[in-house]
Amino acid sequence: MSFTPSPISQRIEANIDFDKRLFFLILVILFLLIRYVTNDLILQSIPGYDKLESEGSFMIFHIFNALNYIWTPFALLWKFTATAFVIWLGAFAFGYKAPFVRLWQFVLVAELIFIVPEVIKMLVYIKPSDSVTFEEIRDYYPMSLFSLVDAENISPRYHYPLRAINLFEVIYIVSLIFGFHTVCRRSLAESTLVILFSYVLMFLLWLLFYSLVYE
Repeated sequence: MSFTPSPISQRIEANIDFDKRLFFLILVILFLLIRYVTNDLILQSIPGYDKLESEGSFMIFHIFNALNYIWTPFALLWKFTATAFVIWLGAFAFGYKAPFVRLWQFVLVAELIFIVPEVIKMLVYIKPSDSVTFEEIRDYYPMSLFSLVDAENISPRYHYPLRAINLFEVIYIVSLIFGFHTVCRRSLAESTLVILFSYVLMFLLWLLFYSLVYE
């Protein structure tokens, strides 16, 4: 039995009632701009940057970054689709009917959360000191478990998982719970169970798989 819209779900519906295609375009542009500035900071932090740049030594970096920029919108589309599908499967496993398109649209909006750490990273290193290395800029992820440990004492296989477990991911998971509550008209308790046993479970399994196969 589905629930009637709660006050919080009604507010969420009202706040995300906008053109999702335009929002996706804006989101892609924001990611591209922030990553362009951050990548430029990473290159400039390399000793002898000006001389190496004039010699064309960074050509491979520029090519790789250009390909990454081109891939960004497709990567986001893949992430939204995969995340919505996992949640849709979770809802199906619990016997709940979930409209896939509306789930996809909410996942799209929730991605805005991950703009925040990108902006923080850019602002932290907007004027890097001479002692900052490009590895520090590349591996920096605010409010993550990785920021709480000494990277030199941690095996590289755990670097990405430790960066992936962060405050923004927690906020994202909470937003997915409220999103499912809004889209599928289920209680918050039911929505929490669906997200925990769909998205969160797959997220943790992915981190485990990454750690096991890393070479």
